[in-house]
Amino acid sequence: MAASAKTPTCEKPNPTEEWTIVLPRHGKQRRKFPEIKTSEQQDTSWGPSDVETDPERETKLMRKMQDYIKKLEDSQFYRTLLDQIQSAEMLEYFYKVLGSESSMEMVVYGIGSIESSESSRWQLALAILMKRKFSWIGCTEVFDPVISLSESRVLEALGFSVLSVNEQGRRKATRPTLFFMPHCEAELYDHLLEANWRGGMLNRIVLFGNSFEVYEESFSLCQNSCLVDSTKHMLALKKYRKEFEIRTVSDDYFRAFNGSSWHFFGTVEDEITLQFQSALKVSN
Repeated sequence: MAASAKTPTCEKPNPTEEWTIVLPRHGKQRRKFPEIKTSEQQDTSWGPSDVETDPERETKLMRKMQDYIKKLEDSQFYRTLLDQIQSAEMLEYFYKVLGSESSMEMVVYGIGSIESSESSRWQLALAILMKRKFSWIGCTEVFDPVISLSESRVLEALGFSVLSVNEQGRRKATRPTLFFMPHCEAELYDHLLEANWRGGMLNRIVLFGNSFEVYEESFSLCQNSCLVDSTKHMLALKKYRKEFEIRTVSDDYFRAFNGSSWHFFGTVEDEITLQFQSALKVSN
């Protein structure tokens, strides 16, 4: 499989807004994390809570990850996913995001604990296989507040840069970026969209995450004000996105990837502001 021809420099912007992190609910323990204050109020630097290394633990985890990567690579699910990505229609969308660039960064948010969660291991294995397969995926970064020191060292050995700053999902896409966010909470997707709402940054994003169509269906059924608040940017983007549903094919990968989709975003116009305001009015 092709390796990346070059690895661009990854910039790590500092977050400046307050929010609450919530880990994915599917296949991983769901947790709420403390509010992160603005940079003027509190340092947003991050590091694993454990401070001691454990070589035996790391070796065991690395072997486990290699097993998961091999099993996934040999699976019908992965072959089906590759066929989808390499279809003429999807490749056209990927190339639109790339524009004149030769590669895009990959940022992995909310992966959970690869030591304790099987779904997390399958999801990370997929990110690794995609990086190995496609030369247009450049540098890869990862962050989750629950990552341990041993997990961090294994992630680095697998080619990831573990972020030392909690970006709170608000990375600005100053260049083409693939955000790999399977089974994250709605707020995390919405914060990402909010951070890239202006300046034509949305069309530099490829998002792998939960189906937005499911959120829209849920909203149409209940019109809950809390749901609107946590999905307001997703709801407003309905006319400006293209979604490709992932087919899980096998029960082995259902828990890790069920309900996941690829998302691409077009260039938004002034009309989107009216859509956005309309979505907010429903909650009042």
